[in-house]
Amino acid sequence: MAQVARTTFVRQAANLWAVKERLWCLIRDSRLLYDPTVAIVDSMPIPVCQFARAYRCHRFDDTASFGKDHTCRQTFYGFRLHMRLCWPGVITQMYLAPANVHEGEIVWDLTAGTSGLLLGDRNYWLPTRHSALRKVGVVLQAPFRKASGQPAHSWSPVLGRVRYRIDTVFGQLTDRCGAKRVWARDVWHLRNRLLRMVLMHTLCVLFNLQDEAPPLQLDRLVA
Repeated sequence: MAQVARTTFVRQAANLWAVKERLWCLIRDSRLLYDPTVAIVDSMPIPVCQFARAYRCHRFDDTASFGKDHTCRQTFYGFRLHMRLCWPGVITQMYLAPANVHEGEIVWDLTAGTSGLLLGDRNYWLPTRHSALRKVGVVLQAPFRKASGQPAHSWSPVLGRVRYRIDTVFGQLTDRCGAKRVWARDVWHLRNRLLRMVLMHTLCVLFNLQDEAPPLQLDRLVA
């Protein structure tokens, strides 16, 4: 049996991205029980280098851009990974976009062919976009843009607690899969790596549901 060099094997395995995508869709659509009418949408930053090196970085020259990391309130250079998460924690859609693209523009791609309730954070407080989505059967609910401007007894605090589940998923992809550590030098390899992470997460949710365990309890499956 002929031996294959490690680099050659990795390169050939990376070319199977279409198989991985079909496997993810197969598990998502035919093996998992989730509610497609209750979903959460959000994004997380994917920096491709340290901010101090951004102006000298030549990777992703044609695709990456500068954006704002709302968690640490700092500017970064790279992409944003947008996701649609269906209850109780199944990743159903993802979209990699430059960091300067607003969440309101990507929500169309994440909700294509879907309907039902969609929860977002304050960045999705776009009244005109809400009206357009409602016409196609998607009810987008988001907290008020500013907490000081929301009326008394509003649903904003409740929405924040429910949509926190997608933050848990982002944390799992970051801590266990190193989603924010980018070694790739082109978008093709970066998307392929993100697809492997999502496939792993979907399999973990499937195993947990089969064992009647909490769907996002990855500690029992991933060391």
